[in-house]
Amino acid sequence: MTTEESILNKIQILITNHFDTPQKAFEFFDEDSDRKLSKKEIVKLLKDAEINGFLRGIVSTKLVEGYDKNGDELIDWEEFKAAIAKIKK
Repeated sequence: MTTEESILNKIQILITNHFDTPQKAFEFFDEDSDRKLSKKEIVKLLKDAEINGFLRGIVSTKLVEGYDKNGDELIDWEEFKAAIAKIKK
C-alpha cells in the first residue's frame, strides 16, 4: 500500500467510524462554517485520522493541490466529495 493509499484509507476509517455521512464529517471539520476546509481544518481532520504529525502539513498541502479545482486554496464540499469518491474506489 502506498503512502497515499494508506492516508486515504485512514481518512475513510475516520469518516466511516465517527460520522453518519461524509457530509456530516465535512460539516464537523468546517469549524468556521464557511462551507470550505482550510489547510488548518484539513490538518485537524488528518490528526483525528491518526496521520503522523510530521506528515500532516505536507499531506494537507498535497490534498489541497490535488483536489482544489477552483484555485482558492480551500476544499469545498464538491471537492471533498471528489476526494471521498477516490477513497471509495
